[in-house]
Amino acid sequence: MSKDSSSMCSGNSSSNKGQLKWWQLSIIGVGSTIGTGYFLGSSIGIEITGSSIVLSFLLAAFGTYIVFSALAKMTAEDPQEGSFCYYAGKAYGKWASFSCGWNYWCSNILIMGSQLIALSILSRFWLPHVPLWIFAAGFAVLSIIVVLLGTNGFDRIENILAILKFAAIIMFILLAAAAIFDLLSEDGARQPYMPIEKKVLFVDQFKGFWASLIYAYYAYGGIEVIGIMAMQLKKKEEAPKAGKIMLICLTVVYVLSLGLAVSMVSIESFHEKESPFVTALSNYHLIFFPHVFNGAIIIAGFSTMTASLFGVTNLLVTLADDGDAPAVFSKKSKKYKSMAFYSLGLAALGLVVSIVTALLLPGKIYEYITTAAGILLLYNWLFILLSSFKILSNQLWNKIASIIGIVLILGAVSGTLLEKEIRPGFFISLFFVFIISLICIKMKKTWKKSSSKIRYY
Repeated sequence: MSKDSSSMCSGNSSSNKGQLKWWQLSIIGVGSTIGTGYFLGSSIGIEITGSSIVLSFLLAAFGTYIVFSALAKMTAEDPQEGSFCYYAGKAYGKWASFSCGWNYWCSNILIMGSQLIALSILSRFWLPHVPLWIFAAGFAVLSIIVVLLGTNGFDRIENILAILKFAAIIMFILLAAAAIFDLLSEDGARQPYMPIEKKVLFVDQFKGFWASLIYAYYAYGGIEVIGIMAMQLKKKEEAPKAGKIMLICLTVVYVLSLGLAVSMVSIESFHEKESPFVTALSNYHLIFFPHVFNGAIIIAGFSTMTASLFGVTNLLVTLADDGDAPAVFSKKSKKYKSMAFYSLGLAALGLVVSIVTALLLPGKIYEYITTAAGILLLYNWLFILLSSFKILSNQLWNKIASIIGIVLILGAVSGTLLEKEIRPGFFISLFFVFIISLICIKMKKTWKKSSSKIRYY
């Protein structure tokens, strides 16, 4: 997720003129969205549903566009730095903005945990006998050090690494296309694997396809960055264009790359311990590809995780400034580059929990955390669609589209209950919702007393 989540719960309009052009925002959005969830998480989706993972990604793209469209319209009518957090409060009151902000913080903590475990799994490609938790601890410590050193020039590095991620996918597409046309096979006899049989297209019939939707949606997680960063555009009315181009690029690249991957090897070859793109080219003895591709994903994934750590640290400071978190989390050190150590400490604790869990449950921890992170992300997308009903004077078609979007999101969330391998992720997400709900109930009296000070009215 983007570092700009630090302004999530502020309800003030920005008076500063933005500097971003729409195409720059599209690139930032692509960089924020393409992550280890796609590079590694898609393997789980393939295991669950087979070649129909391509259909899952197309359906998720449609649902994502509906969410983006609603957010873009609310942003165009009332541009606010608080983005969907602000709109939730405007539509339903303080409890909604509070829940949205904390849910977003929790989802980002889980996304960080998911990325941390993914990086550790990918690193075991070279050192398979090193325990998962050791890699996780190493990446976590390194990420915290980078944040403590400051972020000067980090934006520029992020853009370079976003291009690196995109280039890795393009490299796979070109190599896969060459393989399909027998340009990589020495004897010219290797034939593409055509996944058209029903048992290959739908491994576990409709149940598997239903369960795979959460991983397709998770790969599009980041589209909300368009709403968060719209205030930084020179022309804020170009936010919808930036989002559309971003989503089109993602959908084309995702569908094309996954379609090629499942056409090259049998479905049984894919597993959650290896990127599906490395698996797809494993029979062609390209000595350089697995190492280059794996390295590119790790470098880019680490940058995304570090940016997320910086983002959740600042988001908690904003929550504290708005009275939605204990005041201690807003304290910053004057000596160390205004670093919010208490906020960083809580975010780091989330990483520690991921490391401990990787030690105790090394086999399925990635599936659990990724599933829970995806579900929490979709809860915020539900907030966006539900808020649009109250804020926008929608035409009939727009209301129908929002209802379809809600049904698709609920379908993706409920699908996680169908597979016992990923079901614990659903209950992890419910645990976070339960805790946030309890705090909301406790804070209700406080909000009534200070209702005149709340920014959303």
